[in-house]
Amino acid sequence: MTTETRCPWCGTDPLYVAYHDHEWGVPETDDRELFEKLVLDGFQAGLSWITILRKRDNFRAAFDNFAPELIAAYSPQKIESLMQDSGIVRNRAKIEGTVKSARAWLDLRESGQSFSDFLWQFTDGRTLQNSLKSMTDAQAATPESTAMSKALKQRGFTFCGPTITYAFMQAVGMVNDHLVTCYRHSDCAALGRR
Repeated sequence: MTTETRCPWCGTDPLYVAYHDHEWGVPETDDRELFEKLVLDGFQAGLSWITILRKRDNFRAAFDNFAPELIAAYSPQKIESLMQDSGIVRNRAKIEGTVKSARAWLDLRESGQSFSDFLWQFTDGRTLQNSLKSMTDAQAATPESTAMSKALKQRGFTFCGPTITYAFMQAVGMVNDHLVTCYRHSDCAALGRR
């Protein structure tokens, strides 16, 4: 039996390995899925991604499967109930920020632009292909993530600084940051060329 060579950041935790193997770096264009991933990356700020990954199903249940139309209408009472939900990260600023970001998502849609088109414009609608040989070659932010962060903030989105948006871009396949030694690098490169 052979074992695949993976990026070392996912370790051996089965949940993390599955995320690495099936989600991270796969190009995503669904507006709601992109909203979910951006919000969760914002919740990750100051925490490890595995913490968020372990709570992702709870987040989905608590935040109405990340439907921006529902989240945008959250009342102060709903926010208080979320603050009591031990299944999610109970950070008031991040919860209130999610409501603001949902309203910004709706405003963007009402302007006639999809969230996907808005985000993918920062990579000219394609996956940026990197050839990282080690984790030390990875960047925390790029000119593209900085531009995306600025544009999102101007639109009213929250918890979307350049480091968060770069992690988001890696996760949703806007950039291929699998190490060249990782078996997923070529797979995600091929997906990014479609």
